Amino acid sequence: MHLFAYLCKLSLDVFRGKSYDIQVQNITLEKEVIAMPALSHRVQTFTDSVIRRMTRISDEHGAINLSQGFPDFDPPKEILDALAKAAYAGPHQYSVTFGAENFRQALALKQGKALGRAIDPETEIVVTCGGTEAMMCAMMTICNPGDKVMVFSPFYENYGADAILSGAEPIYIPLVPPEYHFDMSLIEDGFRQGAKAIIVCNPSNPCGKVFTREELEGIGALAVRYDAFVITDEVYEHMVYAPWEHVCMASLPGMFSHTITCNSLSKTYSITGWRLGYLVGPEEVVEGAKKVHDFLTVGAAAPLQEAATVGLGFPESYYDQLLATYTRKRAYFLEGLDRIGLKHNVPQGTYFVLIDIQDFLNLPQFQGWTDLEFCEWMIVHIGVAAVPGSSFFREPVNHLIRLHFAREESTLDEALDRLGKLRELLK
Repeated sequence: MHLFAYLCKLSLDVFRGKSYDIQVQNITLEKEVIAMPALSHRVQTFTDSVIRRMTRISDEHGAINLSQGFPDFDPPKEILDALAKAAYAGPHQYSVTFGAENFRQALALKQGKALGRAIDPETEIVVTCGGTEAMMCAMMTICNPGDKVMVFSPFYENYGADAILSGAEPIYIPLVPPEYHFDMSLIEDGFRQGAKAIIVCNPSNPCGKVFTREELEGIGALAVRYDAFVITDEVYEHMVYAPWEHVCMASLPGMFSHTITCNSLSKTYSITGWRLGYLVGPEEVVEGAKKVHDFLTVGAAAPLQEAATVGLGFPESYYDQLLATYTRKRAYFLEGLDRIGLKHNVPQGTYFVLIDIQDFLNLPQFQGWTDLEFCEWMIVHIGVAAVPGSSFFREPVNHLIRLHFAREESTLDEALDRLGKLRELLK
């Protein structure tokens, strides 16, 4: 008898009042084999998100999560108060699928200041479910199967998957450490190969590079010459540390018609779980992106758009204070890393730091280990979660891990105390 059938009979007998001294012996579990059609080729070409995987493992072991980049502090009170109001007053039904009108108007005003031109909230903005969907919308709007798209390496892991899912072929352009410079001639080579677009994450996740005006002008000139697009990811636009400055690609002369700007409210207002992003671009692009978005997600959450509209109206002093806060956190965390002797880069923007773990991988107990295996070991034995650097690089990089410092000082103190145990291994 199958176990399931046996248990069903047993349950029924108990329900009827019969009692048993239960001894289960010689029950054979049979696994039914079900023939199933093959899955798509595309899902065989990439893994799940390594970043999100590290969070899951971190949660299982109660580690301090410095892998996935979300803060451990609340959004501004004004936004929370607006959310509380929306919980009762609404809206609770669908908004316009490409974004609630008041939300788009507020976005247009904010982006208009950054780009130095008026943005039409009806024709030049699409509200998306996070910056992740904005990037996917951009790729699916402009790419045909077989098109090439340039991606800087290291890169945010979604970009490779975005290219594959949209049927495009990525061309990787190396960012060379320690300053993460790049060879402009490689970009021209990519455009000569017919690249439809180049993705520019500015500031860059994971290395923290901030692209200079001169670099952006060079990239932009090539995009115009070869009639291609620049897709920018600017979610860390307000976390750029002096003396570096953030320059919006779409603000450069002649670049609005060749630029698709993707952004998010997640990092700026500490609302990563709200999944509110947006895409800004020329009318023809936005019209196409609206259609893609319509069938990807229908629309972002209406009450969250209502609440977040308040944040978009914050004065410039809010962004000044935000930068001051993260400037202090960067200095605090980097000083802590220096104090315990961990080698690291100095990010020009974002809240990410790359740590060099080669000294540890050279130890006998870690011989032959990958950075992923080391990160998994760190979660269990050190109690801190990081992201293996190999998930960001096209090149065979195995000696870097990524941490972030978007945490309260007390959390950073505890994380640094735990990370200090690593140095004991080198004594």
